[in-house]
Amino acid sequence: MGKLWTILTHLHSLAGPAVMLLYPLYASVQAMESSSKLDDEQWLAYWILYSFITLVEMVLESVIYWIPIWYELKLLFIAWLALPNFRGAAFIYDKFVREQLRKHGLVGAGAGASKKDKSSPSSSPKDKEKTASKFLSFVTPKKDHEAY
Repeated sequence: MGKLWTILTHLHSLAGPAVMLLYPLYASVQAMESSSKLDDEQWLAYWILYSFITLVEMVLESVIYWIPIWYELKLLFIAWLALPNFRGAAFIYDKFVREQLRKHGLVGAGAGASKKDKSSPSSSPKDKEKTASKFLSFVTPKKDHEAY
């Protein structure tokens, strides 16, 4: 029984990184290389949710410590988010996260509505070009300023 228990313990410790990181990493690379946008949405949503869960864990570490089966619950939830049969990450993002982001003004209505409503003013190519140029001017260094 001792050897079986040791194997199960090590298998348990390997299952977390495999389900939470290795498989999503592989699937994300595959999604980037495919022409489908559906898998891109799934994996972007997964990484957003995974990051959020990690941040919540950091903040609530002292409380989570007292939940005896937290790791197992987290592993099951993240498996549901990641496995392609369920597409849980895309579901959670569509049903809950997107609405909260819109409600708090973190995402414009045009971002999610552009799929459904093509007449949205924020989804026009000129607006996208303006936003892109503003971003690029913000992140690129100015040439007229020299280093001291």
